[in-house]
Order: sequence, then C-alpha cells, then structure tokens
Amino acid sequence: MVDRGQITGLILAGGQGSRLGGVDKGLQVFAGQPLALHALQRLSPQVDRVMISANRHLDVYAQMRVPVWPDPVDLSGYEGPLAGFLAGLQHCETAYMVTVPCDCPHFPTDLVQRLSKALTENQADLAVARTPLGLEPAFCLIKCELQASLLSYMQSGQRKIERWTEQHRRAEVAFDDDSAFFNINTPDDLARA
Repeated sequence: MVDRGQITGLILAGGQGSRLGGVDKGLQVFAGQPLALHALQRLSPQVDRVMISANRHLDVYAQMRVPVWPDPVDLSGYEGPLAGFLAGLQHCETAYMVTVPCDCPHFPTDLVQRLSKALTENQADLAVARTPLGLEPAFCLIKCELQASLLSYMQSGQRKIERWTEQHRRAEVAFDDDSAFFNINTPDDLARA
C-alpha cells in the first residue's frame, strides 16, 4: 500500500457550475459551510497534504489555508476535470496524487486507503472508484509520473477522464454505497443533499 505521506489530495473546484446557473460550485453552502471545505475536511486525514484546483475566487479558496491552482496557462480554460488533474500534477511534490470533486460531500473516509491498496496490489499506474452505477473517474489515485502522458493527451484535444485512464494500468475499486458518491450538480441536488 502507498504510504499516506506520499499522497497529495486535490479537490477539483475549477468547473463552470453550468448546471447550477454558473455559480462557483465549491463555494455553495451545504450544511453551513462551502462544499469545497467539506471535501477538504474529509480528504485531509487521508493524505499528507491537500491542494485545490479552482479558476475563480482564488482568494476565497486561499482562505481555506491550502495551495490553490488554476488550470494550466497552456490550456484555454474550463477544459474540464482533467485540466484540474494536470494543474495538480504540475504542482504535486509527492509521488502520488488523489483527486476528489468538490461537489460530493459524503465520499468514503477510507477512499484513499482502498484506492492505494488496489493500486499496489494490481501494480497499477492509477486506481479509480467504481459504484454499482458505474465508474467514478473523478475519484482517482494517480502516479505523478503520468503528468507528461496527461499533458500530451490534453494537447491532442482529448478531455474524457475514462479514456485517458484506460490508456494506463488502471485498477478499479468497488464501493457498494453509491450514495456516498452522490454529487451536487443542480439546485435540486443541493436541496436533496
């Protein structure tokens, strides 16, 4: 299993929030605090350090007292979650990075441990969560040496996480409780959560 000290967590908060009317999703209040802060509190005990990928309100995210990185300048902006992956990899100082979206406040507290175990046991390059509803590719533990591969993939115009991950040795980790991966995309989702 990968040592926790070798893993940096990355919270993906750089999207346009188009299904929420264009608001900054990570700053939407859920149970009294911003969604990104929920993710930060849930992820921090599982990793050595945490960063946030964001493209707006960087000063507000910086108040969460972790590094905040916008999408790389060599991309045109709002290129989807993989742009956040790339920003994180470019600034990651550990051998591994794990990603979680900001809009999923109840992801498992053993997420990183289980992804790490599967990555090691399968001698994989990355490990991705899977629920009964399908792959959850934004929950991904990655070897940071894949940075060049990701940059090349994105420069070719590709944006699908699953398509990039399947180019590498990918371990999939089954999580039975798909409600733990419920993500907030609309105002109704926010109310229901």
